[in-house]
Amino acid sequence: MPTPASNPTPDSIRAHLDALHVPYRHLTHGPTLTSEESARARGEPIEVGAKALLIKADDAFVLLVLSAARKLDSGAVKRRLGARSSRFASREELLHLTGLVPGSVPPFGPPILPFDLYIDSNLPGLPRVAFNCASLTESLILATPDYLRAAAPRDLFPFAAAC
Repeated sequence: MPTPASNPTPDSIRAHLDALHVPYRHLTHGPTLTSEESARARGEPIEVGAKALLIKADDAFVLLVLSAARKLDSGAVKRRLGARSSRFASREELLHLTGLVPGSVPPFGPPILPFDLYIDSNLPGLPRVAFNCASLTESLILATPDYLRAAAPRDLFPFAAAC
């Protein structure tokens, strides 16, 4: 199990993107607690929202990213990862492991978060992605190819289903 991470901040995420010369749009907005609220605050369709979920598959935590318009297919995740069980990290585990609250988890593994990163194979078909940036009041929007280059996922596979 990873040790508690230093809390990623909007500044550290922007610094990561800047170091890779990734263009992005930065937005500050009122607190958003749901994907729907975030989409409205950003003025973007919910489909471009990149929802990051911390999942415990057997004994390991992994970070899964999918469109906010889709839902997790836990069976597909277990099959691909060869796991017998999977569950969402609890609020307490999320806070302990990332220093973040639900809804603020950015869609990045290392060097931002210490978890293997998996991206749903439908996400690359989106023109851009938008996500809360380690904050419920800050979002970033960037072209999907730029996001994929900066995120450097371990794997892309289908693990999301239509809502």
